[in-house]
Amino acid sequence: MIRSGETIHNPVTGELITFHQTSADTNGEAVVIECTVQPDGFVAAAHVHPSQTERFAVIDGRLGMKMGRKKMLLESGDVALVEPGTPHKFWNMGDDEVRFVCEVRPALQFESLLETMFALAADGKTNKKGMPNPVRLAVIANHHFDDVRLPKIPHVLQKLALVFGAPLGRLLGFGPTFDPIPGELAPATA
Repeated sequence: MIRSGETIHNPVTGELITFHQTSADTNGEAVVIECTVQPDGFVAAAHVHPSQTERFAVIDGRLGMKMGRKKMLLESGDVALVEPGTPHKFWNMGDDEVRFVCEVRPALQFESLLETMFALAADGKTNKKGMPNPVRLAVIANHHFDDVRLPKIPHVLQKLALVFGAPLGRLLGFGPTFDPIPGELAPATA
C-alpha cells in the first residue's frame, strides 16, 4: 500500500510519481501526486475515468495534453481540468523534464492502478508503450473498470470482452495487482 511521500518510477514511460496525499490520507476523497515526466515521456495510453475528475497543475516544463479532440500545451502555472468521461492523454512536449501536480477525485483504486502498472514496467513485463500483455491487462482492467477505461471502444463491449478475458488471465495466474517478489524490486526513493 502506497503512503504519502513514497515515489514510484515507470522506466518505460519515463514517469516518476511522488504521492503527496493518498486515499488513506483523504478518506477516499482524492489522490494527490507530483509527476515528473522525462523528455519523450508519456502516459501509457489514452484513457477515460468514468467517475473521477483529474486536475493537472504544471510546475515546470511543457506538458502536451489531448482532452477529447482538443490538443493543448500547458506550461508553468497552467491548469487543466479533465471531467469524468473525457478521453485524455499527456506527454512531455519539451526538451527538459516536465513536473506537474495531479489531483484525482474521488480516489477509488487509482493509486493501486498506478502501483500495478509501474511495477510491471519496472519488472520488464510491459511493451514499449508501457502496457502488459492483453490477457494480463484484461485482469487488471476488469478490477479497475470503475477507475479507467479505453476511450474508443464502447464501455459495454469492453466489459463483455473482460467477462471472457479476465477469467482466462486468472487461469494463467495473473492477478489484478502486481506485487514483485519482496526484496526483488523496491519503489524508487525520493
